[in-house]
Amino acid sequence: MSHILKEIIKNLSIDCVIFGFEKSRLEILLIKRARNPAKGKWALPGGFIKKEELVENAVKRILNATTGLSNIYLEEVKVFDQVDRYPLWRVFTIGYFALISPEHYQLTTGADTTAVKWFPLDELPELPFDHKKILDYALMKLRNRVKHTPIGFELLPLKFTLPQLQNLYEIILDKKLDKRNFRKRILNMYLIRRLKEKDKNNVKRAAYLYKFDVKNYNKYKEKGFIFEL
Repeated sequence: MSHILKEIIKNLSIDCVIFGFEKSRLEILLIKRARNPAKGKWALPGGFIKKEELVENAVKRILNATTGLSNIYLEEVKVFDQVDRYPLWRVFTIGYFALISPEHYQLTTGADTTAVKWFPLDELPELPFDHKKILDYALMKLRNRVKHTPIGFELLPLKFTLPQLQNLYEIILDKKLDKRNFRKRILNMYLIRRLKEKDKNNVKRAAYLYKFDVKNYNKYKEKGFIFEL
């Protein structure tokens, strides 16, 4: 234990809000803490940064250690520096948010974690420390980012329908979008490619399936393409 404490910077940590989208609802991945403070509480995945570690590497290590997740979309939110945010000593934390499609990943418990579970955004338990504040900032940043960058596709399965895509954006932005205008704008960007397959879950009115076209997006981005909803 003493060896581990020597490796970490005890006043600098990472806390991450992991968003998922399933059953037409936005969800948050929480871990149950195995240690005090707040032992037994559901909280955001997090941990301290090692002394010789880059922040980006620390985020990836901590998420993998606490949830089993790796190779996921990550984005910094901000630094949270409230003096009394951690009860034992002064700790600054760097907030991040992550986006995943739950069906692509297998969750596992890890370091300082006794359970890992998805919670609907509107059914969250009481969170310790300033984790609710971090979550609120992350959600605000996500809502701003999805209007200008196609990161929303990270939350979808590899194959999706246009109704699924619109539903995702309506849930994130918390507002109703005009069906005709949304589809016209999305299709005119050439960021999605229609497949020959149809959605087998809806036999009566089976909609075509689509895929996000990464090559097209990267090509347009080099030319100064701007994603705008």
